[in-house]
Amino acid sequence: MKNIFETKVYYSDTDAYGVVWHGAYLRWMEKGRVDLCESMGLDLVTLKNSDILMPVTNMNVRYKASARLNDNVIIETWIEKYNSLSITFKQVIKSKETDKVFIEALFDVVSVNNDGKLYRRLPEVVAKAFERDAEKCPVSV
Repeated sequence: MKNIFETKVYYSDTDAYGVVWHGAYLRWMEKGRVDLCESMGLDLVTLKNSDILMPVTNMNVRYKASARLNDNVIIETWIEKYNSLSITFKQVIKSKETDKVFIEALFDVVSVNNDGKLYRRLPEVVAKAFERDAEKCPVSV
């Protein structure tokens, strides 16, 4: 399963150098991860109300090129791997017109309760969402 969305680069997305500010990429990638989870039936507000939070514990972002004002970009998000403890999202941001890759990123996510205590295994509702799409998501042991 893959989440794909497009956005235009607005002036507010750029920095003093006229290129996309690094925080704008992070905001777009957050949207991609949240939208992917929601498409799998994992509403983050409902999870929070069930004492389940899914914080990012590690991010590896490779800035390969800079998007600029008025560029149209595509943000792709999918599950790279998951196991009983964590989920790794892979994300790519690229030009809609040329397919030039601006960003490649990996984000690791775990599950904790509302007090911040780590669940040693993904809660059942989270694990089941990934099991439903197991053939589309590589599983690491």
